[in-house]
Amino acid sequence: MTASQIFFVTFVALVALQRLAELRLSRRNEKQLRQLGAREHASRHFIAMQLLHTLWLVSVVLEVVLLQPAFQPWVCAPAALCFGIGQGLRYAAINALGGRWSVRIFTLPGAPPVAKGVYRYLRHPNYLGVVLELAALPLMHSAWRSAVVFSLANAVLLVVRIREEERALTGNGGYDEALGPVPRFWPSFRARGST
Repeated sequence: MTASQIFFVTFVALVALQRLAELRLSRRNEKQLRQLGAREHASRHFIAMQLLHTLWLVSVVLEVVLLQPAFQPWVCAPAALCFGIGQGLRYAAINALGGRWSVRIFTLPGAPPVAKGVYRYLRHPNYLGVVLELAALPLMHSAWRSAVVFSLANAVLLVVRIREEERALTGNGGYDEALGPVPRFWPSFRARGST
């Protein structure tokens, strides 16, 4: 393996470890949410989501090691920036949701929707972050096949996920009033209620 491949595979391994740590945090939050009476919604698509994210990491490594696309610094730099922005969005969402953050869809009866932090500007910052990461990580070493395939698969999955999540949150009350006017994916930096 070349030096760039070794560095890239190491970086992907660190991303995999990060995802495992996030799953652990999610499980801890889910346990606390259940104790508070939270309900899980639309759990069936979660297996597909786990599979997609696992295969994405495996595919990226296999494409770089087996097909050996050339490392292109002029592609890597903007891809790394996009990956960093994706990470920032996801962690802003995790921070804003606090103990209510989970990789699964939960509603806590009677609890108002979270409309602070990054959620003042964007309804789905976590999903936008994932979209950026799924495309950008493979491109950091010119693995464009993985970037295209998993971005398309994720787009299909997100249609289902967002529909189910918004249905659950709307059914819990207050979602439309708090976040209805906030854009889904393109941030609005105007304060809510301003013209």
